[in-house]
Amino acid sequence: MSELRELHPIRLGLIGAGPWGRNYIPTIAGLDGVRLSRLASRNPDSAGLVGSDCAISEDWSDLVEAGDLDGIVIASPPGTHADIILAAINHRLPVFVEKPMTLSVAEAEKVLATAQAEDAIVMVDHIHLYSAAWEAVRRETPALGAIRAISGVAGRWGPFRRGTPVLWDWGSHDIAMCINLMGRAPEFATVKRVEARDGGETLALTLDFGDAAAHLTIGNLYPEPNRLFTISFEAGELVYDDTLDGGDKVRLKTSPRDPGGTFKLDPSTPLERAVLAFRDAIQRGAPEWDDAALGAQVVRTLARLDSTLA
Repeated sequence: MSELRELHPIRLGLIGAGPWGRNYIPTIAGLDGVRLSRLASRNPDSAGLVGSDCAISEDWSDLVEAGDLDGIVIASPPGTHADIILAAINHRLPVFVEKPMTLSVAEAEKVLATAQAEDAIVMVDHIHLYSAAWEAVRRETPALGAIRAISGVAGRWGPFRRGTPVLWDWGSHDIAMCINLMGRAPEFATVKRVEARDGGETLALTLDFGDAAAHLTIGNLYPEPNRLFTISFEAGELVYDDTLDGGDKVRLKTSPRDPGGTFKLDPSTPLERAVLAFRDAIQRGAPEWDDAALGAQVVRTLARLDSTLA
């Protein structure tokens, strides 16, 4: 770690100040060791979102070429991701990008290959993987034996994004969670449309890993938020419910009648933990593209599912 980075906060640039991108602004402001120095946004309210010490530009390339940033956070529409990531890598800038990493397999493969060839830092915000609750899931998993099955329900009302289909928007999360748990991409993947109305849809996904299958229902037509992810093992069941508070988000059940035990969790938000992980990666300065490899696996799986959706 350089003395400069030890003495001064990591200077971040944020590209995109839409509904999710705006979450980064107060998150970064509330964390030690990071500072939002630049924002690229066409949102007319951008000046009211950041402090006077944050420079604002409408063009994302201004941030990439500025030469005064330590890393870039990309929260722009997914169709723009590949071009921005590749430009950032070319300028030796670490990248933290929202999911899905790209909207095509070819773009995902190019991003991953470039990150590996250039020893770059490219991290992807599969947000649940950064949560304290998911950390507990991964910590408990080895003692419970082989995974027998996975089931999940995720969604809420909206968002209705023109450029990002429901499969790619909501499915990215669950697919990343499944691959992260299983350590590999599924052998087979299929999806069918359960419902379509009001510009939204509900989808049923099946991911077959050979020794276990995941059955997932996702959509943007639920009247209330859903985020339930259940993993059945030889010796028990872990229930991850992100709609609950605190330690109740993860419950370990050892029998059908067992109400389940909960865990004490770090109270910081998943986005806080994600930004801090990006900060730490920048400070280490070592190549980091495991997230990009996972991101590419997720994109490949999404593309396979898309091809089966009538």
